[in-house]
Amino acid sequence: MGRHKERNGFSRYATSSLRILVLLASIVLFLAFSATAQELYVIEVKDAISPPVASYIIENIDEAISLNLAAVIIRLDTPGGLDTAMRDIIQKIMNAPIPVIVYVSPKGARAASAGAIITLASDIAAMAPGTNLGAAHPVSIGRTEGQEGQDETMAEKVTNDAVAYAKSIARERGRNEQWAEDAVRKSISTQATEALELGVIDIVAENMEDLLKQIDGRIVKKDSTTFELSTKEARLVENPMGLRYRILSAISNPNVAYILMLIGLAGIYFELSNPGAILPGVIGGISLILAFFAFQTLPVNFAGMALIILAMILFIAEIKVPSFGLLTTGGVISMILGSVLLFRTPELYAQVSWAIILPITLFFAAFFVMCVYLVVKAHRITPKGGGYQGLRGEKAIVYSWNEDGSGKVFCNGEYWNAQGPQTLKKGDAVVVKDVSGMELFVDPYRDSRDAS
Repeated sequence: MGRHKERNGFSRYATSSLRILVLLASIVLFLAFSATAQELYVIEVKDAISPPVASYIIENIDEAISLNLAAVIIRLDTPGGLDTAMRDIIQKIMNAPIPVIVYVSPKGARAASAGAIITLASDIAAMAPGTNLGAAHPVSIGRTEGQEGQDETMAEKVTNDAVAYAKSIARERGRNEQWAEDAVRKSISTQATEALELGVIDIVAENMEDLLKQIDGRIVKKDSTTFELSTKEARLVENPMGLRYRILSAISNPNVAYILMLIGLAGIYFELSNPGAILPGVIGGISLILAFFAFQTLPVNFAGMALIILAMILFIAEIKVPSFGLLTTGGVISMILGSVLLFRTPELYAQVSWAIILPITLFFAAFFVMCVYLVVKAHRITPKGGGYQGLRGEKAIVYSWNEDGSGKVFCNGEYWNAQGPQTLKKGDAVVVKDVSGMELFVDPYRDSRDAS
């Protein structure tokens, strides 16, 4: 009898302990699930939609998915951007297994052009008061002159494609298809409260806290999965754009790309003018490569690019064929015209600011005018005996020398191409023994005291 009571007591104790363990495990699992479900990634985009921005958004959505977070919020303020980058972002948003919310904020922000279509594609579209959405008419890239008929046909094709794309997205998300078409065809733009009334967006929220309150309890269906958002007290995980993406995004800015291009041209010019300097050539080469990377993401006009390349050719030609500044002047004019025509688009985000164009072109013009002035001033100094033949017997200093017996010397205030003994080196004193065209023939200067 005693053993039976003891056995029953042990059984009741084991059952109670098991219940407590199950309860504790359930609490732990619930808390863990709640903590995960109430975490939301916040991505902030305050720039044109470019490949670096697209990569940043896609990478963060993937990271949020891998961390099993409840949703992603994209805080958006953009003037628009590149069509291919926009489509990459939209594909990621629409195929993501978690809800993606686009919030156009803060007050005064906009989601124009590509930004408007991205907002349409979101699972929940929200705007802050005082923001606007729309103006999504496509802008052609790389148009050239003399192709008006072809341009009109291509523009119509691009527009029709963009209309179909915007309407299909609006239909998929249950939003106003007519507004989507008008935003593309007529470039209409709508402010926040009107967009809500028209069924373009879902929410108008004063701030992030208000947004979280309004989306709390909302049902979002993604394919066959249904999500109920619990965001009233959600923990926001801010994930700002990293240094790599900030640098790539900055390079894609038209003003930065333009400056990089001119630095590149100047670096190559100085390297060719002074062979062996190395640093200008290295800086110029890197700058040109970065500029060409940026040009892939911008509406570059081929005529403007051709004028800038022509300017580079004229600058290099001035080194090889002395024209007393005529080629340089032509290069400066060509560069100014190319700068004005470089980006052909009505979108302000893809234009070079006149505050950048004017100071830089004036600086280049002043620099080369000064070079021309110094050349003319040097030529006013008449060598003894008259003409270049009067340079015979003049002393010169070797500026640079090659193993084949050629190089540059400094004589009578000017740098000259020269031929002479292979044993010469930089800094040696030489004497001019003959002149042939624009080239001097030199011998070592014999008076060592004078040479020193």
